[in-house]
Amino acid sequence: MLTYKFVSKYLHIIKMIIRRDVFQAIADPTRREIINLIAFQSMNLNAIADNFEVSRPAISQHIKVLNECGLLVIRKQGRERYCEASLKQLNEVFEWIEPFRKLWEERFDALDDLLEKLKQNPDQ
Repeated sequence: MLTYKFVSKYLHIIKMIIRRDVFQAIADPTRREIINLIAFQSMNLNAIADNFEVSRPAISQHIKVLNECGLLVIRKQGRERYCEASLKQLNEVFEWIEPFRKLWEERFDALDDLLEKLKQNPDQ
């Protein structure tokens, strides 16, 4: 019984921690498109929802996830709520991808060199 009370009391906190992962947030194409929409200008929730063919509550859930992981900030202006991009968290993605980018860049450079050598000496 004590375990049940503990788990039920802190389950919402555990769910929030799991949701705050930036990789999970950008894994969904709708959330990536929301980031694209607000990257250069803030937009209110209705304007964002107008760009999608899913329900407004579904868009609100996507915005909630993006807000929880720090990829957007919600600012109130009068009765409207505006979403602004806060893309610092994407540095975590960049840092994870960078070694792979370097590896593939080196491999493509080596392939370019090989193709250039074969082009100069086609008989080999």
